[in-house]
Amino acid sequence: MLKNRSIFVSFINYLEKEKNFSVHTIKAYRNDIENFLLFLSTKNLKIKNISKIDIRDFLASQYEKGFSKKTVARRLASIKSLFRYLINIDYLSNNPALFLESPKIPKKLPNFIDEKIIDDLMNQPDQNTKKGLRDKAIMELFYSTGMRLSELINLNINSLDAKNHLIKVFGKGSKERLIPFGKRAKFSIENYLKIRGLSLNSRLNEIPLFVNKNEKRVSERTVQRRIGNYIKMIAEGKSLGPHILRHSFATHLVDRGADIRAVGDLLGHASLSSTQIYTHVKPEKMKEVYKQSHPHGAK
Repeated sequence: MLKNRSIFVSFINYLEKEKNFSVHTIKAYRNDIENFLLFLSTKNLKIKNISKIDIRDFLASQYEKGFSKKTVARRLASIKSLFRYLINIDYLSNNPALFLESPKIPKKLPNFIDEKIIDDLMNQPDQNTKKGLRDKAIMELFYSTGMRLSELINLNINSLDAKNHLIKVFGKGSKERLIPFGKRAKFSIENYLKIRGLSLNSRLNEIPLFVNKNEKRVSERTVQRRIGNYIKMIAEGKSLGPHILRHSFATHLVDRGADIRAVGDLLGHASLSSTQIYTHVKPEKMKEVYKQSHPHGAK
C-alpha cells in the first residue's frame, strides 16, 4: 500500500508533467496538500481509509487556525483534485470528497482606473530614460491587452506580430492564445526597443521583450513595485499594481458594450463566471443598455 507521502509525490509529478500546471499553481497545490497530510498524520490516518467527515474536520481546523474562506475553498479544491487523481489511477474506488461543498466566497468588485486618468498614468514614467521607456511600454501593453503579469514577463520580441497587431501569450496551464494590441502600445514598445538597438522586426529567438539593466528578463517583483509607484502618483487605494490595469482593460471594454464572452477570451478566462464580475462595475451603464436593447426595457 502506498504511503501518504508517496501519494503526494506521485500527485505533484502528475500536475507538473501531465497537466503542465504553472510553477505558481504547483506551489499552491503543494502547500494545500502538505497541510492536509500533516493533519492526517496527527490523526494517524491514511488516505486510503479517510472519510468525508475526516476532510470536514480538516477544513474546520483550517478555520480555527484563522485561514480565510478563500484559502479553505482552495484547499478543498486541491483535495478534490487529489482524490480525482487517485480514482483515475485506481488507487481508490470511492471518492470521499465528491459531494463536499466549497465555502461561499463573497465576490469582490475589481478595482480599476477611471478612463479619464489613464493618460495621466501613462505619462508618469520619465521617457528620457531607458527604464522610463520600458515602464511606459509595459503599462501601455498591460492596458492594451489585459494580459496577466506572468504572461507579460515571459514575452519575447518574436511573441509580437507587429504587422497584424497580435501577441502570442501562454496563459494558465500553458494554454496559448492571441491577443490584439493597440497603436499606442506598439508605439511605446518601438521606442523602448529602439533605445536597446532592436526593433519589432528582429527575428532573434528567445530575446526577452522587457529586460533589466543587465539585459536579463525583468522580474515580476520589479514590475509590481514600479507600476505600483506610478499608480500611487495618480490614485489612492489598495491593490495598486499591474493587476489593476488588467481590471481596467476589462472594465472599460464591458462599459463600452463589448461582448462579455469576447472579453473573457481576451483575458484567458476558462469560464464565463470569471468574467461576469466586470458586468457589475457600472450598473448605470447596464441599465442603459437594457433599456435600449430589451423589447420591454423602456416601459
